[in-house]
Order: sequence, then structure tokens, then C-alpha cells
Amino acid sequence: MENPHEAEQAVLLERIIKNVDKCNEAVTEMNHCIREILESSKEIPVTAKLFTNYSRNVNYNLDAIGKMPKPQ
Repeated sequence: MENPHEAEQAVLLERIIKNVDKCNEAVTEMNHCIREILESSKEIPVTAKLFTNYSRNVNYNLDAIGKMPKPQ
């Protein structure tokens, strides 16, 4: 005699497996996107340092111009 719940359990198990597969695909895709974002943002600290140095140099030169004697 067959278990009456066996067929229902098999259907539910198939649905669970399909949903887990879809979830796994989504997480894999999200990890790929995160890797791309991290890879593309590697240059940001270098760019920030360049702009910081540029700003410091501009301020230094503006201060130097302010200390120059005015032409008569």
C-alpha cells in the first residue's frame, strides 16, 4: 500500500528544490554584481588622494599670492 502523503510530499519537495535553485541563482548573480562594483571602485581612493593633493596645492598657491606685495 502506498503512502497517501508521499506524492504530496514529493511535489512539495520539488517546489522547494526549484525555489532553492532560483534563490541560489539570484545570490550568485548578486555576488557577481557586487564583485563588479568593488572592482570598479578600486580607483576611488587614488582619485580622492589626487584631488586632496590638488586642493592643498591650490590653497597653498592662493595663500602665496595673498602674501605678495601689491604693485605700486
